[in-house]
Amino acid sequence: MIVVLNAGADAGVIRDIGAIARRAGLRTVADDPAKPRRLALVGAAPDPGGVLADELENLAMVSLVIREAGPAPLASRHFRPEPTAVRVGSLRIGGGNPPVLAAGPCAVESSEQLLSVAHAAVRAGASLLRGGAFKPRTSPYAFQGLGPEALRLLGEARAATGLPVVTEVLAPDLVELVSEVADMLQIGARNMQNYPLLAAAGASGRPVLLKRAPGATLEEWLLAAEYLLASGAPGVVLCERGLRHFDPSTRNILDLAGSLAVRELSHLPVIIDPSHATGRRDLVTPLALAGLAAGLDGVIVEVHPDPDAALSDGAQSLDLDGLSALADAIRKIGVSLATLDLDVASAGGSPGWVRAG
Repeated sequence: MIVVLNAGADAGVIRDIGAIARRAGLRTVADDPAKPRRLALVGAAPDPGGVLADELENLAMVSLVIREAGPAPLASRHFRPEPTAVRVGSLRIGGGNPPVLAAGPCAVESSEQLLSVAHAAVRAGASLLRGGAFKPRTSPYAFQGLGPEALRLLGEARAATGLPVVTEVLAPDLVELVSEVADMLQIGARNMQNYPLLAAAGASGRPVLLKRAPGATLEEWLLAAEYLLASGAPGVVLCERGLRHFDPSTRNILDLAGSLAVRELSHLPVIIDPSHATGRRDLVTPLALAGLAAGLDGVIVEVHPDPDAALSDGAQSLDLDGLSALADAIRKIGVSLATLDLDVASAGGSPGWVRAG
């Protein structure tokens, strides 16, 4: 249930609504804590017969009560009709801001590997550095990541380039450690429905990149986002990374239609991961361009200086020239990427091409 307030609603009205909600076993969440316009009443208690909604509608400064806000009200357009911008440091994702390019290695392997990719990302106009420290691998014998050492290297790369860092967290007891370095936490596809992890990540104070599980419906994806928002996440970005399918020609199939459809249901930004969606580096750029041309809020791609020697996901990783070519292709279709005010001298080049018009 969502309560739409009149323009003149004051703190007293909000307190009254909060008291009514608590009597019903619910709590209120404001769309804007500084100047609420809508209040979501969330919790497990039902409203049999609509008695609670009737009481709220009779309050003088209540404009409308949306009785059916769907299973994920905090993520819904009922709660925030306009697209939300998620803050990651100085970066803004979604909310009408230019689309972002996030790039980096699937797994952090060494300082040299990470810094070469990070500097290339800056030259390409990327605004977010991705890199795996803890890797959930299908095989227990595959490379599992460098762990805390990778987090240290990611911190060094951020200091050298100015790029904020997004990296995956695998378990609730790792959230605090990863949050010490990461500007944004990533919940991977395998953990989309790991509810204790979602609750811990949501309570971390960091924005979260939420990848869609390979067999998840849009509703399940949004309910995972609801866990994060209900736990206090300051922002959630949805990431489509491909659904499992029957054809072995590609690793997954990019659900571009679902990516667009979920934007109609939710105010949250949506980006795509064409690396995992395809498993093939030759298909990464075309699908990245398709997502941007469709109006999505960004792309995240895997990059490695020598993909054939990568310890993880080399077949789907662009090399440094491939990242540059992707950036050139994005420029040619007239999409401007958001970028940060970087130290060009330390970053190894200027990302000024992103301002092309």
